Amino acid sequence: MRKNPNRPSDDSFMEPEDDTPQLDPEMQLRAIWILDEIIRVTPRNDTRLGYLFTLREQLETDESMMEEARKVIGEYEEAYSKLTAPANKIGVYLGEVEMPRKKPIGYKFLESPSNSKGDRVVRVALGDQEYITNVDPKIENPKFKVGTQVKLNEAFVVIGDIGFAEGGSIVKISEVLEDGRLRVSMDSQGTQSKVVYRGENLLDVHLKAGSEVRMEPNFKVALEHFAAKEASDYYLEEVPVLPWSKIGGQEEVISVIKDAIELPLLHPELFARFGKRPLKGILLYGPPGCGKTLIGKATAYNLTQEYRERTGKDVKEYFMYINGPKILNMWLGESERQVRDIFAQAREKSKEGNLVFIFIDEAESLLRTRSSGRFMNISNTLVPQFCAEMDGLVALDNVVVMLTSNRPDYIDPAILRPERIDRKVRVVRPDRKSTRDIFKIYLSEVPLDPDLMRQYKGDCTLVMDEILDKVTSYVFRRDKETEFIEVFFRNGSNEILHWKDLLSGALIKSVVERAKDFAIKRSIDKRSEEEGVTIEDLEKGVRVEFKENEIFPKGDSIEDWLKLLDYEQDNVVTIKPIRAKKTSSARSSII
Repeated sequence: MRKNPNRPSDDSFMEPEDDTPQLDPEMQLRAIWILDEIIRVTPRNDTRLGYLFTLREQLETDESMMEEARKVIGEYEEAYSKLTAPANKIGVYLGEVEMPRKKPIGYKFLESPSNSKGDRVVRVALGDQEYITNVDPKIENPKFKVGTQVKLNEAFVVIGDIGFAEGGSIVKISEVLEDGRLRVSMDSQGTQSKVVYRGENLLDVHLKAGSEVRMEPNFKVALEHFAAKEASDYYLEEVPVLPWSKIGGQEEVISVIKDAIELPLLHPELFARFGKRPLKGILLYGPPGCGKTLIGKATAYNLTQEYRERTGKDVKEYFMYINGPKILNMWLGESERQVRDIFAQAREKSKEGNLVFIFIDEAESLLRTRSSGRFMNISNTLVPQFCAEMDGLVALDNVVVMLTSNRPDYIDPAILRPERIDRKVRVVRPDRKSTRDIFKIYLSEVPLDPDLMRQYKGDCTLVMDEILDKVTSYVFRRDKETEFIEVFFRNGSNEILHWKDLLSGALIKSVVERAKDFAIKRSIDKRSEEEGVTIEDLEKGVRVEFKENEIFPKGDSIEDWLKLLDYEQDNVVTIKPIRAKKTSSARSSII
């Protein structure tokens, strides 16, 4: 027998036989292994053998508890390391860096250490700074996209990809560079700009000046494209079907519009022969409710239809409806920017072959006469901007600017001069014939009086003529009931205006709507589906409509009302409502 060198020299321990299997030295140092060896060599009849087995069980228990304790300590140390580790930085990936495999030094070439091991070298941005850094080789098959956010450790090594940022500033593109990069405006005036990269998601997107893009938080890469907001706000996708036949009582206005706009579009070669350029702008002015806005929409519809039929070209009208107050903005330069955007959109759509109509309603609120002095007026900068944009339409043959106003005397003269607004067309109040035509337009699809239908044996034409003649005569009569306003002139004379002098297309439409209400209510009360609009319904509607319009302005608003009544202020002393005058007299008599 031989002695084991790993055991203490003690004659009481007997070495195993030569054929005993030798265990790993590390295992032999374990207490349980030593105890097992002692138990193995201890005779079975030894009284101490029971104590040895008890000791072995206790050692097993202690070792299990120690193992569990080591595991808990390890988890704690791991959690502590995570909690005390420095925060990772978030950068944005800008692209791969192409570094040469070998660098020349004299006549020798040395391996580039970054590429000799297959490491990737990339360019990232963190805030305003850019860095060239490595990618952690532990990342398997990294597929970064330009603009994506990456996680950086303390050494600025890329250790993870966290995708595209979901937020960021929205800016407007001022120029698309030849290499694909974008020049974006940092402010609404476009005085400050910055060149940024185009994100990988925008490589195949058609971007142009005026488009809006979303930037990632570092403001280095454009990530997302947005359609131009202002143009979509003003653009009417569907112009209503409005043939000239639905515009009652404005034959003279329609004739002027056809001559001024339609002829140059349909016969450009004839105009070129005479050296006559197309008109660029038209002003429609007159009392409210007389169809100025309706005429603008009808112009877009009818001219486009006529152009299609004459030329055989499939063109579409591009109608931009702009309400004057909507453009006005408290921020300096914002209103001017919107005007630039509107005309830029018009020029672009014109080049695409559309017939563009820029319709500005209530133009006096937007293009008011400029003032001088120390008080700043928004018109002082907005009017010159509008004039410059109008002058920029010289080369375009299919852009028409139409303005409407109740107070054309408030519009700056620079706007209304020839070669900007070439035609000024007055939209007048309807006369007797026009009133009848307008009533006919609004009554054409309305159920009519069944008694009249039976009287005329179902002849709708005769019934319609009867109703139109009666309601028109009712409105145009002159008696005490129809007296509305009294005008006092400086020469001592006076004039009484009746209902007929204050008619408008909007008022006639409202009368018909009221008559429909009366007919509907009568149908509900009688539980009948045969009721229709009667002459009495229309006459009642006229009375109620003028009754509600008895509200009259205070003395300081007389000038505005004189313009609406087609009177010059120099010839008038004052105006008074007839109803108010009668009410005052009645009260005096009661007292």
